[in-house]
Amino acid sequence: MLCFFLLSEYEAEQPTFPDGYESKQESVSVVEAKKNLHRTVLFYPGSPREYLEYYIFPILLPGMAELLHQAKKEKCFERKRTKFIACDFLTEWLYNQNPKRKDESFTEFFSIPFVSDWLKDHPRPPIPLSLLLSEEEASKVIQSFWRGYRVRCDPEVQELREWQKQLREDKNVIKNLKEFWMKQEAKGNRVIPNLTHRRKWHWGERIVSFSSPQFG
Repeated sequence: MLCFFLLSEYEAEQPTFPDGYESKQESVSVVEAKKNLHRTVLFYPGSPREYLEYYIFPILLPGMAELLHQAKKEKCFERKRTKFIACDFLTEWLYNQNPKRKDESFTEFFSIPFVSDWLKDHPRPPIPLSLLLSEEEASKVIQSFWRGYRVRCDPEVQELREWQKQLREDKNVIKNLKEFWMKQEAKGNRVIPNLTHRRKWHWGERIVSFSSPQFG
């Protein structure tokens, strides 16, 4: 792969990032001063290949090397999908390695000013939870679900769940009836008179008394 080739070439031949970057910046400044060009974009009179070799690769290759190492830690070479985004990592690394920010603290990707401004107008979809969980957390979720499934397969537990379901349905019926009569009462704008009469039945030697429900 091209990335591994560049990485091996960089580690074997290229100098470290800070020294190479500063020296090239000085040479570019001299060229700009001689030509009296007041531009924000650096100008190099040589070929595109020379420009890449002397000004781009000394800056980019160290970042590519760190990117590949981080991708290996995130197991990007073992899995089809991961939460690791190479462009985000490289942007964060280049921003924090900028010599103009030498004495400043580390800034994470989403706190970079131009990144936060862009994401305000172009929000990203959320990352799936399956990609955010670590292996230990994912194993706990799977084991918990499997234990719950095995318990729910027990005949006694199934019978209990069926009884609870029927009980919930019965309660909902009573609740619906209460709501129905309350709506009817409010719709008619009247109060149902209290039913105060009582009924008594002789049940064996006991007298059982029932009172009619009262409304209003």
